[in-house]
Amino acid sequence: MTEVVAALVWDEGRFMICRRPAHKARGLLWEFVGGKVEKGETKQQALVRECMEELAVTIGVEDVFMDVVHEYPDLTVHLTLFNAFIAEGEPQLLEHSEIKWITPAEIGNYDFCPADEEILKKIINNYKENAK
Repeated sequence: MTEVVAALVWDEGRFMICRRPAHKARGLLWEFVGGKVEKGETKQQALVRECMEELAVTIGVEDVFMDVVHEYPDLTVHLTLFNAFIAEGEPQLLEHSEIKWITPAEIGNYDFCPADEEILKKIINNYKENAK
């Protein structure tokens, strides 16, 4: 099983999503920024490193929003999604083909990686709870 981390970054009611490059596995699908945890790293350290490599930003990592296990045909991932914030820098397109900030109501307009589906449902449910 591959340990993967990702960041749920909010800004005024919108959260950041990134589009995978066309040449990669699950190309052109949307995802949360993040990547694989390398040997000797904590999940938090891996997430800070990935955000620097992929977006050229320094993030602050908070608590775990959710974690899921998903089996793709080519690998099984244990994805831990952390609440996070951009501490320094403006996101740059170093790795992804696009970055967007969307509201929970706009989730249905984008095709996400299958591992993110359960997470997106929780974001929508939380949003509905908070809207009441």
